Amino acid sequence: MILIFFRTLVDFTIGILLDQEKDVFKRRILLFFSLFFNLGTLGFFKYYNFFFENFVNVFSIFGVPIQANSLNIILPVGISFYTFQTLSYTLDIYKGKLKATRDLPAFMAFISFFPQLVAGPIERASNLLPQFLTKRTFNNSEAADGLSQILWGLFKKIVIADNCAKFANQIFNNSTSYEGSTLLLGAVFFTFQIYGDFSGYSDIAIGTSRLFGFNLMKNFAFPYFSRDIAEFWRRWHISLSSWFKDYVYIPLGGSKCGKRQQVRNVSFSFSVVCGMVPIGLLLFGDF
Repeated sequence: MILIFFRTLVDFTIGILLDQEKDVFKRRILLFFSLFFNLGTLGFFKYYNFFFENFVNVFSIFGVPIQANSLNIILPVGISFYTFQTLSYTLDIYKGKLKATRDLPAFMAFISFFPQLVAGPIERASNLLPQFLTKRTFNNSEAADGLSQILWGLFKKIVIADNCAKFANQIFNNSTSYEGSTLLLGAVFFTFQIYGDFSGYSDIAIGTSRLFGFNLMKNFAFPYFSRDIAEFWRRWHISLSSWFKDYVYIPLGGSKCGKRQQVRNVSFSFSVVCGMVPIGLLLFGDF
């Protein structure tokens, strides 16, 4: 709670300063500080022990053992999701797409909105933040739709995902005892398990938000009915893939460049989404 509160204050202040500052160099300094602060804390909590342990292992391979202990770091709940939300806020202000808010309680509510804090959808300030600034009244129709979506999400999570997980875990935990066809069946079970988990939670978050009069973006659009891989990624975790498209792929040049650069941009963005590139490399994007 202390971390999210402190980061909220930092980005709230930077947003106001970016809105007021006209000097290009100073605006870049403010943006760099926001990027460094947000990505630095995210990288520390998520990757410190990973890089530390690999650093020690590399020296051990060359016969230079290092006696050092890693830190017992507890990963804060939802840190990746509210990091992306705060970054999109400051980046949109920097680009002139959004005006900074002066309402601190509304901004804090936007960053720590409980239904989607843990696993998304990753909301943009342009969509969610204004909803905290308008009066809401209870709507029977929206509440009924919200409850229906919550029940549908629970069905995906409890009935589909949890039951598929039992078979997938049984098969993969004893992979040497089964034939290839059984392992393939385990992969199918796992496919439906991860979809039921991710999309089920998104449905619960969207439905819960609707009960309170908030509309969140759609996060899954039947991805397994896609015609190709490109369409699959447009339908799978839409809020995450669209975030990287808008704030990584397009700033790198998108498709408005040579073929070689297009392949680089797609590969880099895809690698970051999949977690293959340290999140800190985002600092080198041309924002």
